[in-house]
Amino acid sequence: MWSKNISFTNGELHLSGIPATKLAQEFGTPAFFIDEDDFRTRAMAWNNALRDEFGSHAGTVYYAAKAFISTAVATWVKECGIGIDVCTGGELAVALAGGIDPQKIEVHGNNKSVSEIDRAVSVGVKTIVMDSIHEIDRVATVARSHKKVQGVMLRLTPGIQAHTHESISTAHEDVKFGFSIASGAAWAAVEKVLSHPELELRGFHSHIGSQIFGTDSFQLAADRLISLLAKYRDVYGKELPELDLGGGYGIAYLPGDETLEPGEVMPALRSAVTASCEKHKLSIPIISIEPGRAIVGPTTFTLYEVGTTKDVVLEDGKVRRYISVDGGMSDNIRPSLYDAEYHAVIAHRASSASAVNSRVVGKHCETGDIVIREINMPSDIAPGDLIAIPATGAYGRSMASNYNHVPRPPVVAVIDGKARVIVRRENEEDLLALDVKE
Repeated sequence: MWSKNISFTNGELHLSGIPATKLAQEFGTPAFFIDEDDFRTRAMAWNNALRDEFGSHAGTVYYAAKAFISTAVATWVKECGIGIDVCTGGELAVALAGGIDPQKIEVHGNNKSVSEIDRAVSVGVKTIVMDSIHEIDRVATVARSHKKVQGVMLRLTPGIQAHTHESISTAHEDVKFGFSIASGAAWAAVEKVLSHPELELRGFHSHIGSQIFGTDSFQLAADRLISLLAKYRDVYGKELPELDLGGGYGIAYLPGDETLEPGEVMPALRSAVTASCEKHKLSIPIISIEPGRAIVGPTTFTLYEVGTTKDVVLEDGKVRRYISVDGGMSDNIRPSLYDAEYHAVIAHRASSASAVNSRVVGKHCETGDIVIREINMPSDIAPGDLIAIPATGAYGRSMASNYNHVPRPPVVAVIDGKARVIVRRENEEDLLALDVKE
């Protein structure tokens, strides 16, 4: 759950040697603290595993920007030598501001605007992953206007029911993403792309969901995509060169959870790809992947301060302690959105007090503003205590809002015993800046 440079001394959390109390004093709460060294280590681990297993057939590790992106993180991505996938014009702007080579950028999204497509083509992104028939025509029109041939891939729906929450499962048939293989929509999309000389079809893409454990679903998706590559070869007499197998690798959020490590995923993918290509008598394509949460998720923890506690007698006569912190659903919507679970510890002291059934909640005017639905916390927890929640690097700050006009927290990077703000805390001036006065 914790990043590599987290340690505990006499009950107090330290990141790269800096105690939680000092972090809170200098940067305030709530705040996200990201272990930069851990981010770089994880990014390189995925990159090395891809190259170790696929060798000359290794493509690009595209960091999934939607998990969390800032110009600093984009710079780390560039320095690690990996690529990035972006879903909107805003994410593309941040990637470019961070210095990422457009040839290391892949553009996703199920409803890219003409202006977003135009920006992507004009700056020279390597690949646009297309998601609808309408989009094929749009990308072709924009490429023609720039007198370019744009590399594209087709996002396919392999018809797999990944074992994860419905809101983050993306490869079954009844979903907004991609072209269904089973229905024939995928093949129709292939023919549509080939009707446009401004488009170069590089291959197929699949992303089966998020927070997936085990490798069976990834292996099945690879086989179904390779089957379509074989059909393309049989019909057109040539092979498409690339296959992007997406991301979605699960990480640990609770004690006892496991993380799907690169050393487990890549050998399984290599075995599946090799076997399927042999079955269809295909050359092994260039293989790319898109880890996001798996890189940034465990690097970060959120630090809160307890504001109030309250004991509530439940209908069965049991007591639950409500622990209110100074953040909540505005900095972590995942528990409210799809019942995501997290762990928490007192971050600044040890406690030998007996544990009590507790619920960690935020400060927002919503009953559903719950950070942790049920957890045993020390009974001596009190206002002013610091609480740290691990594994908040993915989809915490990136999905944050200003609900109740609460300023969004900062992101603080820590490396080699030094801390610096990479995304500053919002203030009241930020909240008022977009208001238009008559």
